[in-house]
Amino acid sequence: MTDRIMALVDGSGFSRSVCLHAAWLAQRLELPVDLLHVLGRREAADRGDLSGALQLGARTALLEELAALDAERARLAQAQGRAILEDAQAILAAESVETTPHLRQGDLIDTVAGFERSGRALVVGKRGRAAGFASAHLGSNLERLLRASKLPVLIVPADCRPVRKVLVAHDGGRSARGAIERMAASPVFRGLAITLACAGGEEARATLERARGTLLAAGLAAETCLLSGAPEVALERKIEAEGFDLLVMGAYGHSRIRTLIIGSTTTALIRACTVPMLVYR
Repeated sequence: MTDRIMALVDGSGFSRSVCLHAAWLAQRLELPVDLLHVLGRREAADRGDLSGALQLGARTALLEELAALDAERARLAQAQGRAILEDAQAILAAESVETTPHLRQGDLIDTVAGFERSGRALVVGKRGRAAGFASAHLGSNLERLLRASKLPVLIVPADCRPVRKVLVAHDGGRSARGAIERMAASPVFRGLAITLACAGGEEARATLERARGTLLAAGLAAETCLLSGAPEVALERKIEAEGFDLLVMGAYGHSRIRTLIIGSTTTALIRACTVPMLVYR
């Protein structure tokens, strides 16, 4: 089955950015995009069992009215989902990217898992439809996706800009080494300016040089730098100061970055980071 980029769209203010970043990946990898919109269980028609709460007789009409409202809510959710997918297709068509829309119902994580066999990468907004109400709140499904997905996950902010400079958070751990190897094998990073960053002293410098050697052997130019202080703070400062367009990191490490996914460090970094983050498992 042909590899594809998976893009999750929900109609939020992040959906356009998701589409444009998916188009960037698709063009770099010469792959089509699967657009996925998932209706939650609450958006399905579900009369439930109200017989224990409402008596028969005069309340039968109320039961029927509630059922009709549920059915109408489900119909509107389906119509909205189709409209979201149509808008997403139009954005990607303007970028000359082939797409296939998918409207599904059920648990988001289970649905994504069903598509992963043909997936090369997953693109998702850092916040969902509630973003306008809580600008510092991460999407409720984002951490679940990061834990569950076997694919590289590109987490995008609301805006989209060309990717030219890439900062790689590298601590020498297994996941970080795997990220370097996958970068070396991927056409995504051809022609981009890459900087490898690590917190620590001379041992960290040696770790960076080994990673740099792997990239150089694959024809990717890379610089290195040592960070001081808390990695999440130092990384964000470097991104802002030097105008990086993308942050790459492994999902787990053996240093303080180890708290990625399983602690507050990465949650804080994802929340604060103003550029896309590509997370490798």
